Amino acid sequence: MIRSKNRMMLCISLIVCNIAFIWVNSMLPREVSAAFSKLVGRIMDWFLPSQGTLAEGEGNGILRKIAHFTEFCTLGILTSWLAQMLSCKKWQGIVIPFAFGVSVACIDELIQKFNPGRGPGFLDVCIDAAGVALGIGILIGIAYGKRKKTVQ
Repeated sequence: MIRSKNRMMLCISLIVCNIAFIWVNSMLPREVSAAFSKLVGRIMDWFLPSQGTLAEGEGNGILRKIAHFTEFCTLGILTSWLAQMLSCKKWQGIVIPFAFGVSVACIDELIQKFNPGRGPGFLDVCIDAAGVALGIGILIGIAYGKRKKTVQ
């Protein structure tokens, strides 16, 4: 029981950290966010030199979309993990984490609305929702694989 309580607290802590990371990045001024994206893009270019710069596009670069997707995929994995620990029914273990993730995405875009030089984007919410869905799917696949393995 204690071990499972520790896992649950770890999961909740990771969810809070993930959301804080997402929202703090949305609070960054456009110039700071763009400079950070370019720095990360240059680092990534070392690993993918033939692909050109990933940070192109002043806010619309592929790197920023990948970052959105990855942040929210992580959120989907974590919220799905929490739902499994709470023994949510099958549909609840999908709908609740997905709705929570999309809510976080909408708040994320709302934060950007009030940040000078930044703005909300429907496409970003769609990318975020896809990330959450993939994260949930990954954890469902892992759980299915574990169940199938124990049945054999």
